[in-house]
Amino acid sequence: MRIELEARGQPSVLMTWLSPVIAILLTLLFGVLMFVLMGQDPINALYIYFVQPLTSAYQIQELIVIATPLILIGIGLSICFLSNNWNIGAEGQFVMGGVAGSWVALTFHGVDGWWILPLMMVAGIIGGLLWALIPAFFKARYNTNEILTSLMLTYVALQFLDYLARGPFRDPDGFNFPESKIFSPSATMPLLSDGGRMHLGAIFAVVAAIVIAIMLWRTIKGFEVKISGEAPRAARFAGFNEKSMIYFSFLLSGSLAGLAGISEVAGPIGQVLPVISPGYGFTAIIVAFLGRLNPIGVIFAGLLLALTYIGGENAQIMLQIPDDATSVFQGILLFLILACDTLVRYKVKITGFSSRQTTGGEG
Repeated sequence: MRIELEARGQPSVLMTWLSPVIAILLTLLFGVLMFVLMGQDPINALYIYFVQPLTSAYQIQELIVIATPLILIGIGLSICFLSNNWNIGAEGQFVMGGVAGSWVALTFHGVDGWWILPLMMVAGIIGGLLWALIPAFFKARYNTNEILTSLMLTYVALQFLDYLARGPFRDPDGFNFPESKIFSPSATMPLLSDGGRMHLGAIFAVVAAIVIAIMLWRTIKGFEVKISGEAPRAARFAGFNEKSMIYFSFLLSGSLAGLAGISEVAGPIGQVLPVISPGYGFTAIIVAFLGRLNPIGVIFAGLLLALTYIGGENAQIMLQIPDDATSVFQGILLFLILACDTLVRYKVKITGFSSRQTTGGEG
């Protein structure tokens, strides 16, 4: 017996859009099983995970704070994935954006000027863009696998950040702790409301989603992105440059990841630390697919994934559940999204092995 996947003639449009909903429901079922195995009341655990974070204004603001980098990175990754360029190194681009923007903040520390924060944003964008340029160059020039190069560069960026926090960026008056000076007010993201940490970066995320959505659905460049991913041969016949699309998608993705990085450092963190991300760059991969690679869908997917972070923290405190449960939830969700999408596009076919008997005669 052999199991094969056979492409469907025309995937169902309805099932294509229902696929993430089914994946979320199945993830909740697996969550119930996981909580039962951990000896927890599954109903109470799911309430703490997914409902309680929505019951207070402060936690709703925290939800938006966490969703902001996920949305920014997820939008950029959506462009890469739509164009068939697999940028898996957004975590590193996020970190390098934070590093570049922080260099500006620390260089002008104590200086009061309206121009410092915009300069930090520009530096953050450039930092992420340049880090994304490396795998883009190797793919365009040498056809190197971008999954490997972008992923490996992530760990280089993480080690570089750790070095800076413990070395050149470290506060000399910080009692030898591996952290920089607290950013001055002119280098800090303005808050959007009192009683929480929601900052200007949330506006950046929404604006980016709208702009990229318009680009995708109302411009020739957006058409080129979609055709390059869906039908590469047709894109070549139409005169679209494959190498140009590699650079475009990677640089746009890296720019948004870098903007997310400096928005995080200049926002809720407020200084350089050895770790500035709990894995936003990797979680944003789930956000992109859950949002159907649609910038507007990415907003809702980012909010949902942010909910798992806050719910995980609540469960860790109230139920004594390890924080790894959040990673388990996110991993199961990604697996089920990919599985559901596969079954939408392909049908399972079971075939038997045919055996042919041969007979030989004596000569």
